[in-house]
Amino acid sequence: MTIETTIQSKIDTWLNGNYDEETKAEIRRLLEGGDSEALNDAFYKDLEFGTGGLRGIMGTGSNRMNRYTLGMATQGLSNYLLKSFPGQEIKVAVAHDSRNNSDKFAQIVADVFSANGITVYFFEALRPTPELSFTIRELGCQSGVVLTASHNPKEYNGYKAYWTDGAQVTAPHDTNIIAEVNAISSIEEVKFNGNPEKVKLIGEEIDEAYIHKVATLSVSKEAIHRQHNLKIVYTPLHGTGITLVPRVLQRFGFTNVTLVEKQATPDGNFPTVVYPNPEEKEAMTLALEKAKEIDADLVLATDPDADRVGIAVKNQKGEFVLVNGNQTGSLIIYYLLNAWKKAGKITGNEYVVNTIVTTDLINKIAEKMGVKCYETLTGFKYIAAIIREQEESGSGATYIAGGEESYGYMIGDFVRDKDGVASCAIIAEMAAVAKDQGKTLFELMLEMYMEYGFYKEELISLTKKGMRGAEEINQMMSDLRANPPSEIIGSKVVEIRDFKTGKIRNLETGAESITTTESSNVLQYLLADGTKISARPSGTEPKIKFYFSVNEKLGSVEDFEKVDRQLTEKINAIISEMKLK
Repeated sequence: MTIETTIQSKIDTWLNGNYDEETKAEIRRLLEGGDSEALNDAFYKDLEFGTGGLRGIMGTGSNRMNRYTLGMATQGLSNYLLKSFPGQEIKVAVAHDSRNNSDKFAQIVADVFSANGITVYFFEALRPTPELSFTIRELGCQSGVVLTASHNPKEYNGYKAYWTDGAQVTAPHDTNIIAEVNAISSIEEVKFNGNPEKVKLIGEEIDEAYIHKVATLSVSKEAIHRQHNLKIVYTPLHGTGITLVPRVLQRFGFTNVTLVEKQATPDGNFPTVVYPNPEEKEAMTLALEKAKEIDADLVLATDPDADRVGIAVKNQKGEFVLVNGNQTGSLIIYYLLNAWKKAGKITGNEYVVNTIVTTDLINKIAEKMGVKCYETLTGFKYIAAIIREQEESGSGATYIAGGEESYGYMIGDFVRDKDGVASCAIIAEMAAVAKDQGKTLFELMLEMYMEYGFYKEELISLTKKGMRGAEEINQMMSDLRANPPSEIIGSKVVEIRDFKTGKIRNLETGAESITTTESSNVLQYLLADGTKISARPSGTEPKIKFYFSVNEKLGSVEDFEKVDRQLTEKINAIISEMKLK
């Protein structure tokens, strides 16, 4: 593979510009070694904001997370803030997770902000992402940044940018910030020399304010009081959850929380797991071992920045099973709406939010309970946008909760991003309420399926790394659009939803309509039997994701395993026919 002219030009800029000698030496090493593929991948594009902000592999190059890409992003954000809020004192909050270099990257970000005359509220040590969102609102900041790559492998780091309401940056601000970054023609324009007088350290006071707010979410205090000894195993997977999750569980009233000690210390190398992702069965191994050892009721695991949570519960046979994101999200909505109804808090002016690739079971539950369910694109910035729209409309509508299939949930509106800390507390409360009724959380889930139907979802992620991988993903989406199937495993495709073009096409009537959401590269097939298949390139990882949702009535709890097998076979048949494995 040769190096393209435009890429070589970027490389020359880095070699001849005001970059540190270590960076230049790394580029020369790759050039002398003839590693053109590595250089192409490192320089073929600039890191851009996706659904989770800026994210990439740490290293040298414009397509890598390093001092310079961070500096340009922060200078661009600073320039935009200065233009957006002229004459005002501009305040930002900065936090970081446990990843390698996160603390150094956070300091660089704080330096650039402060050098631009911006007041920086800087967390004294690592903190969960949801607390950063809370802090922006609590301290009246115009923006904020957290250094994290969420659940990605250890080679990655990231930069999530937030706006005034504590939500991640959305249009038009995201593209405007990128325009400001692109307008920087030289690294010389980045103000790296921080102003310590503009930096204010924060910590315990904000922790306490956040914990107090999370505690207000509890709706079943009496059940927790009776079941305070619920056996909970918790692992932060070497991440930031250790700073707040145990404290929040204690504040809720839980007195029997066991930590997975080998994973309790923050460590950016994530030594006990392949991926620090609670979606992965392997990452839950140690927690499940501890749960079996002490005969726990519930297993909780948060990812490195504690915005996602994975859980395990005992099934009908007393065996621990993992509960996926769709199931947990559905259970949260099912529990909260029933609890709110029991408390007389459902007035008809409440709402929940679901995303287009998440289970339709949430929509069904909300509809039956008389609660509006909004559907939006993937990403909590879109859920936050719905809340913002409702607030600005003066409707007086009350947001209860929202979530998406990738193990993220947002309960209450004081945080405007997914919140694994608050979610851990509410999930523990659900388990306590179930136990108070002589049931397990798994049995509560079966009750939900009996009432609304058994929805089963599956996700396949195909990893396509580098420039070549990006081209393959684009080609796959082009092929799916150009040659849509007329039927899949014998069931007719009745509707195609293309969120990139904004068109919904009914194949039976030929009628076309427009989606109400903004453009996103997502394609959905809806089948006559209720199956939903979605294709979506990830905005933060070199992957294309395929989502499958099938459903069937559950006649009795005893039929669960049989119906589960049938739905699994159906999904496998779809995957096979679409040649995705």
